Amino acid sequence: MNAVVLAGGYATRLWPITRHRPKMFLPLGGATVLDRLYAKLEADDRIETVYVSTNERFAPDFEAHLADGDYDKPRLSIEETHAEDEKLGVVGALGQLVEREGVDDDLLVIAGDNVFDFSIADFLEYFDRREGPTIAVYDVGDRERARSYGVVDLEDDRVVDFEEKPDDPPGTRVSIGCYAFPRETLSLLETYLEEGNDPDEPGWFVSWLQAREPTYAYAFDGSWFDVGTRESYLDAVSWQLDGESLVVDSATVENATIGSNVHVMADATVVDADLERAVVFPDATLEGTTLQRSIVDDGATLGDREFVEAMIGEYTRIPK
Repeated sequence: MNAVVLAGGYATRLWPITRHRPKMFLPLGGATVLDRLYAKLEADDRIETVYVSTNERFAPDFEAHLADGDYDKPRLSIEETHAEDEKLGVVGALGQLVEREGVDDDLLVIAGDNVFDFSIADFLEYFDRREGPTIAVYDVGDRERARSYGVVDLEDDRVVDFEEKPDDPPGTRVSIGCYAFPRETLSLLETYLEEGNDPDEPGWFVSWLQAREPTYAYAFDGSWFDVGTRESYLDAVSWQLDGESLVVDSATVENATIGSNVHVMADATVVDADLERAVVFPDATLEGTTLQRSIVDDGATLGDREFVEAMIGEYTRIPK
């Protein structure tokens, strides 16, 4: 079978950090969000080709990343968009990719901003047993949080209802953006789009699909993070660091308190500062600064201020 990594979005909720970089390249410990996913797909012998669906604006970044890596399976498949208002939508982009690449095999589809700890091999084995479309689902344990996702209603392990971002969720089990489709199901993408259905959220396609053929849910425990906001990204970093901190050797740290779940990257300078649950990108400088639950981008310079729940763009100077 083949796989698709959906990486065509512009991550506006993480601006300015993702204004000039795909959010899949955000660091997560010693790797990136995308590297974790590539490693999982590379290790599964069943998957032959991994199509990385991205936009024209970020295509050079993905090309350079692949050129520098040791991955054999990924290849780019580029949709013709340059900005948020030109997006095809997830379902629209997937339908175009299937046609553009001539995909004619079972297909694993994963959102590129996904961080999870279940085994892809286990998911695919479950898909084989059910012999039908299969989605991965996770219990977020909170109805307010569930409002941000596609909420799944199950009878045993079969999907009997699916609501995308409901105001009043019927439960807390949500789809995480990981799908397996039999080859025969792929033609229904075109049917769905030709009928004028919503091309954006894949949950609408799942809702439409489960009314036409048996669709199943692979429920897993453990950890899952949707890296789409400052909070969710820092949650993923904290999970990866497990309460520890990661300070790269080339960083300069003097008279500073480095708390838990802090990542300080190459050539950053941290002097007379207090950091907790934060990510500091390369070449940033923090002097006399308190930084909590925040992200500081490349080359920013911060001094004599307290920053809480902040995202500081690259080369920003505060105070000027």
